[in-house]
Amino acid sequence: MTPSSSSSPWPSSPPARSRRTAYIARNTAETKIQVSLSLDGGPLDLLPADDEAFTNDDSAEPPQNQMTKTHASQMTASQQIWIWTGVGFLDHMLHAWAKHAGWSLRVRCRGDLEIDDHHTTEDSFLALGTAFTKALGPRAGIARFGHAYCPLDEALSRAVLDISSRPFFVGHFAFASPAMGALNTQMVHHGLASWAQSAGVTLHGRVREGGGEAGYGRGTGCGVGG
Repeated sequence: MTPSSSSSPWPSSPPARSRRTAYIARNTAETKIQVSLSLDGGPLDLLPADDEAFTNDDSAEPPQNQMTKTHASQMTASQQIWIWTGVGFLDHMLHAWAKHAGWSLRVRCRGDLEIDDHHTTEDSFLALGTAFTKALGPRAGIARFGHAYCPLDEALSRAVLDISSRPFFVGHFAFASPAMGALNTQMVHHGLASWAQSAGVTLHGRVREGGGEAGYGRGTGCGVGG
């Protein structure tokens, strides 16, 4: 007699997990930001086009057409990434982070860059951390701790993460130059600290080697390791 499924000695397969996604709109006096995130990659809806912050014709940035290929975009079957903050190296960092995390991510920001890059960087990371928290959902039953090493040319970066709901950040990067493109290197530390705060995680990041020369490998490693 064929045994019924209820009498099978083998455990049943767990139900397929739905993709963990979130959309965040964060508007302040200094910045207008949209973030759409899928922690599991895959297709991602376009950012809403009816937000007044992005429908004015007085600026060509960010591009209105999100299918436009930019310096920080990729479209594959497994990942869709499109980043535009107005700060090129910040776009590059966020793109690298999403790519190596397996995320699909869309970020669009209009910030007060006529002043500096502070609010754009800080608020982009805050919005991304909020989206991470919303997409992750309940934290029970997840792998709480994780770490990664990233060798990029002269720089070897390490990141250690605890999804603890106790936000804290420690970073040691020792940039030799004050900026990478239009991104102030001080904003790398501040941005990651802002992400840890809004994501509710403890994050330790360090560039272990690099000789203190050019900051490109150090900065990119901070994004990839994060």
